[in-house]
Amino acid sequence: MKHTLTVVISAYNEEKKLGTCLSSVANLADEIIVIDNSSPDGTAKTAKSFKATVYKRENFDMLNINKNYGFEKATGDWILNLDTDEEITEELKTEIQGILDLELTYAKKGYWIPRKNIIFGKWIQHGFWWPDKQLRLFQRNFGKFPCKHVSEYISVDGETGELNHPYIHHNYDSITQYLLKLERYTTNESDVLRETKYQYSWFDAIRFLLSDFLKVYFAQEAYKDGLHGLVLSLLQAFYSFIVFTKLWEKEDFPQKPVAFDSVLEELKRGRKEFSYWILTSKINASRGFYKLILKIQRRLFV
Repeated sequence: MKHTLTVVISAYNEEKKLGTCLSSVANLADEIIVIDNSSPDGTAKTAKSFKATVYKRENFDMLNINKNYGFEKATGDWILNLDTDEEITEELKTEIQGILDLELTYAKKGYWIPRKNIIFGKWIQHGFWWPDKQLRLFQRNFGKFPCKHVSEYISVDGETGELNHPYIHHNYDSITQYLLKLERYTTNESDVLRETKYQYSWFDAIRFLLSDFLKVYFAQEAYKDGLHGLVLSLLQAFYSFIVFTKLWEKEDFPQKPVAFDSVLEELKRGRKEFSYWILTSKINASRGFYKLILKIQRRLFV
């Protein structure tokens, strides 16, 4: 017995992108629900042209509130949650159809799906942008967003599995788009840190920035994506720095003494981290005797 599928999409001012997303699921979904977050453009009209059921809602800062509302309105046995800049491939469609054919008692309650991020015109294959697994397919009444963070995952009550084929995410098209999203996301992240009572220090102004760059560019091998990888790693570092500055702002910019020598020591510590990851990257790319020499060098000087 094939079970039914509801696709849920939350959209704001997305008439240009929504059609591509809906086209990719038109012959997969039994029901399409689009939450129109009070868009002034033709988002609702585009959705209705694909026979979607449209619910108009307030455009909340916490985007996932409206996604949960869409889940509550769904009637399908399964729910597939998508964003307007995402589309399902034919290979993934076939894989999802196989899940719909399973008896519900034998299937997992939800499935993680790899996400193929296209950023500034290129598929980014390293850093945290790949495989970037997202929990998007789940049995109705078994999943929802916690609504604590804009970048959170769907929480599923039960065992989950993984699908093999990715869906496509047409992520950032421009630097302007990145900066617009950065404003909302960094505000939310700084709020979350405050709620957890994170006690920041002056050195976080350096460490937030430096640690994220090193993690993404070296540890997660974003350097293998060329200039795209370098720019995205630097943007991620900038993102983390803005999170720190918003934490500072939320306390009304308190004045704190910072000794010049302490800053120098922090920068020296950062230089050691850089040296460690540069040598580690060389070690990973080397063989034989030269690899051994690099390991000794790392142990002695870093």
